[in-house]
Amino acid sequence: MAYLARIEQQTSEPFAFLENTAPATQKPEFSDLEWSIVRLARRDGVWTLRPYGRLRRFFRWLTGLGINPRLADPRLEAIRRIAVLSWRFGFTVPGRDVADFIAAGFSPDQYELLVSSVSAALTSSAQRNSR
Repeated sequence: MAYLARIEQQTSEPFAFLENTAPATQKPEFSDLEWSIVRLARRDGVWTLRPYGRLRRFFRWLTGLGINPRLADPRLEAIRRIAVLSWRFGFTVPGRDVADFIAAGFSPDQYELLVSSVSAALTSSAQRNSR
């Protein structure tokens, strides 16, 4: 009955184990490839995030359009998905999508960097268009 066994801390200091697991304070960053995916995601619609239904599969078969917007690398697909949502909705991305992004190996700081960069790009393009 291992599940009934009491779990005791190995140290006399309570919660001392949290100090070793805290992430190093590094500046969040993305590679050039990841930034290019963020820029390209601006043109993708939210419909590219949904799975294909019967009608869309039939239309693709009928027209011969075999273009799949999804990326083969799961990490890059996660950044594409969150970038598409960020371009459309800013910081109001659903929590489940943010959790999927973090589960793909990214940090919350990287999410904040991505969304703030997207927001800054949208603001600067809106200012240029208003002139």
